[in-house]
Amino acid sequence: MPKAIAKQLVACLDNRGYRASLEARKIYVSLRDAAAEKRGLMRVIDESGEDFLHPKTHFRAIALPRSLRKAVMAKA
Repeated sequence: MPKAIAKQLVACLDNRGYRASLEARKIYVSLRDAAAEKRGLMRVIDESGEDFLHPKTHFRAIALPRSLRKAVMAKA
């Protein structure tokens, strides 16, 4: 059985340099990528629907109520 990929919800605070692929103040799903994090990057499923590396400083992790988190993750 394949190992589950750790996901978290993040809010985009800054989309400078990535205006076509990120919207400021929007919630995105981030995938755990230890190698990217060491380089100050975060793997995010952006507007293209694919995961790409973006600067970690552009995002903040968010916590949502369980029912809302479940609904958002179901669409990811």
